[in-house]
Amino acid sequence: MVVTALDGLPEELGRLMRNVAVTVEHGPGPPGLLGLYQGIPPPSRTSHYAGVLPDCIMMYRQAICAICRTEQEAAGQVRRTVIHEIAHHFGIDDNRLSELGW
Repeated sequence: MVVTALDGLPEELGRLMRNVAVTVEHGPGPPGLLGLYQGIPPPSRTSHYAGVLPDCIMMYRQAICAICRTEQEAAGQVRRTVIHEIAHHFGIDDNRLSELGW
């Protein structure tokens, strides 16, 4: 489902995402989270940003499955969560995401 969500992104967005690993954790993850972005968003990077490990988007399978009743519902939630975490990668915080309806 995560691969499908990533494949459904606009091609130009994918080109802008460099040095980002997307993983699926099969456990529940931290309470209240369906996914998590860890890294330094490109707008916050300085000239000292080099030789670092990839940023990481983690998807929490158990947490998503716990709130979804069907596979179709889970696929939709995975897509929303992937987009949400990618927005964080580009420096968009939760307040701005809420303003945008996410």
